Amino acid sequence: MGYREAWERQECAHEAVVAGGEERLLLVEHRAVITFGRRAEAAAKNLVASAGRLAEMGVEVVESDRGGDITFHGPGQLVVYPIVRLNEHGLSVGGYVRKLEEVMIAALGELGVGAKKDKEAIGVWAEGKKICALGVRIKRGVSLHGVALNVTTDLRYFDLIVPCGLSGRGVTSLEKVLGKAPAMEKVKRVVVEKMKEAFE
Repeated sequence: MGYREAWERQECAHEAVVAGGEERLLLVEHRAVITFGRRAEAAAKNLVASAGRLAEMGVEVVESDRGGDITFHGPGQLVVYPIVRLNEHGLSVGGYVRKLEEVMIAALGELGVGAKKDKEAIGVWAEGKKICALGVRIKRGVSLHGVALNVTTDLRYFDLIVPCGLSGRGVTSLEKVLGKAPAMEKVKRVVVEKMKEAFE
C-alpha cells in the first residue's frame, strides 16, 4: 500500500481509539518510499540520492509527522503501526518506545535472530546493523506510526539515504542474517503474538 493511503487509515483508526474504541494493530508493506520525520529539514540532509535517481528507482519522498530522522519503507519490509492508549498501559513516551524495541527483540528471537538495543541509538540491531527502525508520534495520548522490520527488503534502497541519520551504521534484514527469511505470514504472526502479549 502507498504510504499516504496507509497514513490516512492510521488517522481513522487513531480517531476511533481516541474516542474509546478498541486499540488497533495495523500491518502493511509499503510501496518504495523515503520518509522524513517531523524535523524534515534536518532529515533532508540525509537524503543522498538525486531526484533523478529516485525517479529512476520509483521511490516517492514523503514528509511524515513521526519522530526520528529519515528512513526507507518498501516491499519485503513489515511495517507495524500499533494504535494504543499509552495511559492504559502505564507508559510514558520513552517507556512506549522501549517496549516496542523489546517486543521486536522478542519476535526476532522467536524467528531465530539474536537482536538487541543500542544505548546510543533507537531501534533494534542484529550483528551490529539495524534490522528494525522505530519512529512514533503520540497525539491525544494515543500512538501513531511504529516500527519497520526488514524481512526480505532490498537493502540497496538504503544507499539512497543515511539511514536514521546514523552514518557508518549498516542496515540488515532477516534474510541477510538467516540466509533465508521465514515467510512474511509467519513473521506477521509472531509479531502480532508478541504485540498482543505486551499490550493486552
